[in-house]
Amino acid sequence: MRASISKSSIKGEVFAPPSKSYTHRAITLAALSKESIIHRPLLSADTLATIRASEMFGAAVRREKENLIIQGSNGKPGIPDDVIDAANSGTTLRFMTAIAGLTDGITVLTGDSSLRTRPNGPLLEVLNRLGAKACSTRGNERAPIVVKGGIKGSEVEISGSISSQFISALLIACPLAENSTILSIIGKLKSRPYVDVTIEMLGLAGVKIHTDDNNGTKFIIPGKQKYDLKEYTVPGDFSSASYLLAAAAMLEGSEITVKNLFPSKQGDKVIIDTLKQMGADITWDMEAGIVTVRGGRKLKAITFDAGSTPDLVPTVAILASVAEGTSRIENAEHVRYKETDRLHALATELPKMGVSLKEEMDSLTITGGTLEGAEVHGWDDHRIVMSLAIAGMVAGNTIVDTTESVSISYPDFFKDMRNLGAKIEEIPEE
Repeated sequence: MRASISKSSIKGEVFAPPSKSYTHRAITLAALSKESIIHRPLLSADTLATIRASEMFGAAVRREKENLIIQGSNGKPGIPDDVIDAANSGTTLRFMTAIAGLTDGITVLTGDSSLRTRPNGPLLEVLNRLGAKACSTRGNERAPIVVKGGIKGSEVEISGSISSQFISALLIACPLAENSTILSIIGKLKSRPYVDVTIEMLGLAGVKIHTDDNNGTKFIIPGKQKYDLKEYTVPGDFSSASYLLAAAAMLEGSEITVKNLFPSKQGDKVIIDTLKQMGADITWDMEAGIVTVRGGRKLKAITFDAGSTPDLVPTVAILASVAEGTSRIENAEHVRYKETDRLHALATELPKMGVSLKEEMDSLTITGGTLEGAEVHGWDDHRIVMSLAIAGMVAGNTIVDTTESVSISYPDFFKDMRNLGAKIEEIPEE
């Protein structure tokens, strides 16, 4: 689908959508527990993929109003009777690949054409060292993946430079292994906050993970543990809320209040400090979980380290496009290994809107100016589409395609924006 976007201002109140990261983990841990209730989960294309995969490992999931009731496998995932299709969800693929290593049989996992381009080598290598047998059917470290269960636990190392999802997947699976595991991270761990979210959720499920160094890059995981996530309420998602907050900050005459944004382990909460650093008029009532943004202030250029928060790169790139001066988004090579190569996607589309931009392997350098309307490609990537949409609200006269991809993380994005006053019209397919 395509959307036509005119110059806009936005006003009003909106609830931040539930966190995708926390929802993935809550569903996965509940599926390994006995019985759980998950309150206010995000039901998007990605998290629905995790639900389907969990069911294939033996969990029973039913919706009840805004909740999920999950009868789990009680730590004994079964052998799927068909191929697990993770669709476009990297989190689903990586988590379920590790869980497949706990079964008594063979599991085949795949995904859509985009997911089948994403690397999984470090995870497959470690699963093999832990006692499972895991390989790519094409021998290129990418899905389709075949896993024969047999994780026993061992002392292993894994690179932290590609995806934190590998580490989270192992932290989830290894507590159910027969023996303890010592997992050491080689190099700098990218997207560390996502691992912190995993450890937080594991603790709520009664699972113990220890670290024995100051950097928190060696994890000691006792084996033969039990999952017991009885009840959990999913918090609001700072990644998705970043588009709401950024749009309000950029648009003259805007003022919005975003609710359900409480302090948490989410790294993307730094969007609030980033907007403050850029000069935006933004306040956060942490106790009430309310963020208020008023537009109209001139934004200033910044240097943004994307090492821990890769999902904010598209949002920050749009903010930098209108900020006074030259901004630099750095430490961002891992952003290339998402649903698409997001650095290249931004470097391709933003110049169409008049942005002066330099792309390097691990960075973008962006000189702010006046955004111009254009017809831009969303790359079938939810975060690229949402970032270009808010750019279009500033520039006007903009058309963005592949807008259906927002279903991955924020299905109500365009609905919420229109309710706040954004001038966005869906263009019927020819």
